[in-house]
Amino acid sequence: MDENEYRRVAGNYDPQHCHFARAILMRCAGCNCSQRVLIAEREAVHCMSPAGNARCGTLLPMMREKALFALGLAHAAPQLPHGKEVKVECGGLGALARLAGREALPDIDSLLQAVEAIYDTPDAIQWEEVVRGISHYTLRRRSRPGGGPGHP
Repeated sequence: MDENEYRRVAGNYDPQHCHFARAILMRCAGCNCSQRVLIAEREAVHCMSPAGNARCGTLLPMMREKALFALGLAHAAPQLPHGKEVKVECGGLGALARLAGREALPDIDSLLQAVEAIYDTPDAIQWEEVVRGISHYTLRRRSRPGGGPGHP
């Protein structure tokens, strides 16, 4: 299945996709509202909570927008390159967890509910700390088969 066909099938299959799917698939966060599904031999994440999906759908674009300068981007895009999107999702959730006094591997839905309870509006969130968490987040390097360069 080519990429365009996959996107068409995935878009029709899952109108309530998980906004933090990369964070869940990378295992830097989990969510009680998520359900993993396979589409054309690829793993995707579906959100089972309309309220949770709306909450995430509001916060993630704000995280992207606030982190533009830290990511070295000039303008916001609905979809960032994979590595930058992982930094936004994983680094941003980690920073929000620290602000809310939560553990390192947060449950996204309960974390965002706690953030809503602490901060009356998304504008009241300490975005400087969230952006700092995003910019300091480092992606794990893939291990190479055979032990790396120079090893058979």
